[in-house]
Amino acid sequence: MSASIARAFATRAGARLPRVAPTAIAASRRFISIEPMYTAEATATGGRNGQAISSDKVLNVGLTFPKALGGPGLPGKTNPEQLFAAGYAACFQGALGLVAQGSKVKIPESSTVTAAVHIGKHPEGAFGLGVEMRIDAPGVDKATLQKLVDQAHEICPYSRATRNNIEVKLV
Repeated sequence: MSASIARAFATRAGARLPRVAPTAIAASRRFISIEPMYTAEATATGGRNGQAISSDKVLNVGLTFPKALGGPGLPGKTNPEQLFAAGYAACFQGALGLVAQGSKVKIPESSTVTAAVHIGKHPEGAFGLGVEMRIDAPGVDKATLQKLVDQAHEICPYSRATRNNIEVKLV
């Protein structure tokens, strides 16, 4: 993101951009090692008004800073929040299917998971994200679906990555 866009974004959101040394950020987080089974890799150029492309070239998208945040909001281009929403929704639906299968509950193929990713001013300064997950599974009673959603939230890798970092509402 260019410095001028970052300033405009910060000004519009009423936020101040903190200056934190990268080592301070790394030291304050607890990392859990995993044994990778798959690695996705993508490279962005030009920040929020650039392009993102996966290493296998399957994903190749133009990026635009949303109008709501003071950017151009160019048609036919996406933004990091939309990409995160798509990935989280797909991953969560996979986790939901897995826990349903383990519970011997049939989730219809017409079921949907919609992730709404919000970006805004964080109470401690700078910016933060919030997510609202809307789950619809026609024919599955509300109590059963809620139990499955809660279980999916425990095992979904995106849910695990965001836990205690951002607010995630399950609707």
